Amino acid sequence: MTTRFPFFIVTIMMVVAVPSFAQVDIKEDVDYIQREWGSTKMDLVKSYMNLQEPQASEFWKMYNAYEIERKALGNTRLHLLNDYAMHIESLSPEKANEIALATLKNNEAYQKLYTKYYKKAKKILGPVAAAKFIQAENALQTAINHETQLAIPFIGQMEKKKKG
Repeated sequence: MTTRFPFFIVTIMMVVAVPSFAQVDIKEDVDYIQREWGSTKMDLVKSYMNLQEPQASEFWKMYNAYEIERKALGNTRLHLLNDYAMHIESLSPEKANEIALATLKNNEAYQKLYTKYYKKAKKILGPVAAAKFIQAENALQTAINHETQLAIPFIGQMEKKKKG
């Protein structure tokens, strides 16, 4: 039987998150989203991984360290989205470049994080279960990215709406 993550939870979390992008200070919203999403996400990962002792204890220690680093990257991503939202109607070439480069750097940091923790998980669980962990993390992040992209306007879209 194939285990699937309930991606509707991701959608709900993004619906809660998207209105906050228009705010200048989003720390409270970021903290709320990370706190609520973190516990739900951990439950999903626990169910999906279905680990037994003695591996489970060691894995969850590693996972908690991973989550601290992932949340920092997620916080950066939310701040980038907020910056984009604050400048969407008057996006200068300089600001567009700044946001694009910071977003690419953030995406690269996610890939490095996956690689780092795949190696750690592989030592604890072996390559198959470690790949399962990274596959789950990648699937969740892809779903979040997809929902986020659907929720925010593309560059130039706001100008077209004003003219039309």
